[in-house]
Amino acid sequence: MQHTVSPVGIVRSCFKEKFAIPRQPQLAPAARGTLELLPPFDQGDAVAGLEQVSHVWLLFLFHEALEDKPRLKVRPPRLGGNKSMGVFATRATHRPNGIGQSVVRLEGVEPGRLLLSGIDLLDGTPVLDIKPYVPYADSVPTATNQMADAAPQPIAVQWSDSALPQAREHALRLDEPLVALIEQCLAQDPRPAYQIPPPERVYGVKFWDVQVRWHYPQPDVIRVLEVTPE
Repeated sequence: MQHTVSPVGIVRSCFKEKFAIPRQPQLAPAARGTLELLPPFDQGDAVAGLEQVSHVWLLFLFHEALEDKPRLKVRPPRLGGNKSMGVFATRATHRPNGIGQSVVRLEGVEPGRLLLSGIDLLDGTPVLDIKPYVPYADSVPTATNQMADAAPQPIAVQWSDSALPQAREHALRLDEPLVALIEQCLAQDPRPAYQIPPPERVYGVKFWDVQVRWHYPQPDVIRVLEVTPE
């Protein structure tokens, strides 16, 4: 049995690359974006009543990680990328049908688009459905997950003398919380867990329209080197 699905909207996100996107939603509250709804859902009728909701579930496609051959086992980043688990025991991007889900904060509702924060979605992500978060049904106080029982410990993030003023300047231009976004995302330590990079190795990623570069002066510290226009 096969089914054909079509997106109801496309995400316009602060994340322009997969690298450094938080591995779960809500870990970077400063991560913002909009969900642009597609016809016929770009009418006000489709979102009527949604202003009563603080959070929504987004069902989406990992559009840059779709695969023809299903994987039975994957190596989740949470376990350092060197231990295999059954695909259904993880939230790895390598899904049988490429479907992901995220619960994100709904900052505003407008005809044709939703304003979002706390996202973990790449720019251009196709969204298949939107569902309101229902606290009494969706929150299970007694739930357990022995593999991921708490958020990862954040890594320390420091700034060079020039990088912080650069980030603040671009934050004003963009009218976005860019400094918080950089700190919250880098605190998740985007490098593969098995890597111990030398201090001279420089990493980079694009947030909004700026390039952020950093290095590890020591394994448990990130130092932001510069924040420059792309």
